[in-house]
Amino acid sequence: MPLPASPIFTIHAHFSKKKKKKKKKKISQKIDSLEGGLLVCFVMDQDLVETEKRRKREINIDPGLQWSQWQLLDSILPTGGFAHSFGLEAAIQARLVSGPDDLQNFVIHLLENTGSLLLPFVYSATMNPTLDNCQKLDRILDATLSNEVGRKASVSQRSSLMRVAASVFTELPSLKSMRDVCIGSGVVSFHHAPVFGIICGLLGMDSGTSQRAYIFMTMRDVISAATRLNLVGPLGAAVLQHRVASVAESMVKKWMDRSVEDACQTAPLLDTIQGCHTYLFSRLFCS
Repeated sequence: MPLPASPIFTIHAHFSKKKKKKKKKKISQKIDSLEGGLLVCFVMDQDLVETEKRRKREINIDPGLQWSQWQLLDSILPTGGFAHSFGLEAAIQARLVSGPDDLQNFVIHLLENTGSLLLPFVYSATMNPTLDNCQKLDRILDATLSNEVGRKASVSQRSSLMRVAASVFTELPSLKSMRDVCIGSGVVSFHHAPVFGIICGLLGMDSGTSQRAYIFMTMRDVISAATRLNLVGPLGAAVLQHRVASVAESMVKKWMDRSVEDACQTAPLLDTIQGCHTYLFSRLFCS
């Protein structure tokens, strides 16, 4: 006749099972932690590989020119970009933009329009940074811009950019010569996009970098205008700029390296809204 199980042995067996379960749980947690650590290490290794590739590509770039290129994109350079909202102020008063979501859509359409209309001029000027080419591109762009407010803003920004560039980048005497021609000539308007491309070309920028720089400056300036118009705070503006960066890159890839014959408007409504800026009763920006 079998003996009945002792309660002491039963309790001991019960606790032994619990301990085994706990050990299994701890082992699985350690495995998950190990797998997560390996994944992080793999991602970091991939980032290091990409960084090393970029570093090797940049070895042949003159460090002196790099400092000048960075300064050209620095917001502290008084080129007059922050005096313009690219039609955002008029869009707010027309109630086309009333919040962060509307602002993001506005920025995306603005970048698309900038890429389709102005990147061809930046590209052509960067590839051939001469006075004759600048005058040719300027005449074409002046005839292309149908918006009077946008045309005046382009000429105003060009004036500030050329004045600052001629004073800062003294190692490029051709900039001063171009500015003298600009001041002495009443025929050529010298718009912002061609002049920016010429300065980039003289500073040794490749065409891809100059076109990305132009889109970046447009995005930076319009988001800065949105901050001053109380549409978004400083932190929200930084988040928005980072979020739209991937869209900006796709715009650059879509419209880069095109001839001026391919320049076109993709957002005529924005062009129309910007043209209404002069009719605003009160305004903070010039355009």
